[in-house]
Amino acid sequence: MTSDTRQGARPLGLDNLRKSFSTGAMAVDGVSMRIEAGEFFSLLGPSGCGKTTTLRMIAGFEMPDSGSIMLGDENITPLPPERRDMGMVFQNYALFPHRTIAENVAFGLRMRKVPKDEITRRVREAMAMVRLTGFEDRRPGQLSGGQQQRVALARAIVINPTVLLCDEPLGALDKKLRQQMQFELKALHRRLGLTMVYVTHDQEEALTMSDRIAVMQAGKIAQAGVPRDIYDRPVSRFVADFIGDTNILDGTAQNGSLELEGGWRTLLPIGTPDGKLSCALRPERVLLVEPGTGLTNAMVEETNFLGDSVLLKLQLPGGGSLICRAPRSASGLTAGETVGVTWAGDDLVPLAD
Repeated sequence: MTSDTRQGARPLGLDNLRKSFSTGAMAVDGVSMRIEAGEFFSLLGPSGCGKTTTLRMIAGFEMPDSGSIMLGDENITPLPPERRDMGMVFQNYALFPHRTIAENVAFGLRMRKVPKDEITRRVREAMAMVRLTGFEDRRPGQLSGGQQQRVALARAIVINPTVLLCDEPLGALDKKLRQQMQFELKALHRRLGLTMVYVTHDQEEALTMSDRIAVMQAGKIAQAGVPRDIYDRPVSRFVADFIGDTNILDGTAQNGSLELEGGWRTLLPIGTPDGKLSCALRPERVLLVEPGTGLTNAMVEETNFLGDSVLLKLQLPGGGSLICRAPRSASGLTAGETVGVTWAGDDLVPLAD
């Protein structure tokens, strides 16, 4: 486990994976993707979207009904989990409560019949890597949640896998500890250079940690790309709605502008075709101006003070509403006040559905 591990990282390819359960429900429906060697790749989506089933097929805990899984140039689809050269970190950690921390970390090495001296050395290295030196003789019940998570990580990386799989590993931690562990996971990933596949339903976590993200919906990939593109340029209403806060404006596009309910218009990105159209607009793109000087006026319905900013719910002409993330100087606005709102045409993102 050294910094040159990146040289051993391998790409992962999924080709048209399908998996249905005995109930007939389709859990994964034709998923194809390529995960580059050394990449931090997240599967993101709500409960039941197929992300964990996809991960379990990669790990070998579930067999696909059809499709294939390639690790580098090797087809690993028929291989059992222990022959896939992968480490796995579970949400519930899955530690053995009556074994010491060192024994928990060493478990995978013992199953592989690694010599005792080498086990001792590699366990010591893995414990140091996750900052748990000195905890070898304790038991899981004597550790905090964050420390138990580090043990689970050490157990996964001690076998020197080429791929590390993580199934919502931070879901049981409180917000502050979860943020701390996000930094630690990113640092560990950079140090080891592993190909990492990370399952989460937490949009902020995926945006913060990933090189690329696949957003899943009903067993399919709704959109895949780098975090900035997923956030700034969602392709569908589902992705726009799922990733962070967003406004959806429905109207009719004509000659480069969008006519909305209430009779007012806003410019659209150049090249937007005419017809019925929905657009996404992020709250931080909405700017407050003096009444009568923006695209339209709006009435303040609610204000939520967030510390560094204020989240405003505004009522638009025609009855629609708009969420605006404004500077904290807007905290003095009260319900019933009228404000002007504006944004640039390129801030609107036309959606496919």
